[in-house]
Amino acid sequence: MSHSAVKGKLIAVIGDEDTCTGFLLGGIGELNKKREPNFLVVDKGTSRHDIEETFRGFLKREDIAIILINQTIAEEIRYVIDSHDQPVPAVLEIPSKDAPYDSSKDSILRRAKGMFSADDLR
Repeated sequence: MSHSAVKGKLIAVIGDEDTCTGFLLGGIGELNKKREPNFLVVDKGTSRHDIEETFRGFLKREDIAIILINQTIAEEIRYVIDSHDQPVPAVLEIPSKDAPYDSSKDSILRRAKGMFSADDLR
């Protein structure tokens, strides 16, 4: 069975309060056996170090298949996101209420586009 086909994988979220609240109301909130949540609410007081450590922690967790991160927050730890080259967990950058999505900043999307030629997309 492939890694991503295993039942019970989680979506993790690193985002502003509105983004995390929306996903939590949608039912994604979980704690693992170590009582670690699968989300981080980032505000003005959250350090870049805390964001980076949470992201790296999500990458190591076996129970997480997808990491959603607000693009504005992803910009703060771009060097860490750029170094992630595994398909699982997948990292998806999403817009926030205050900042629309900008595909030119999304390093994962740029990498994916590089795997296809123009003929492949027709």
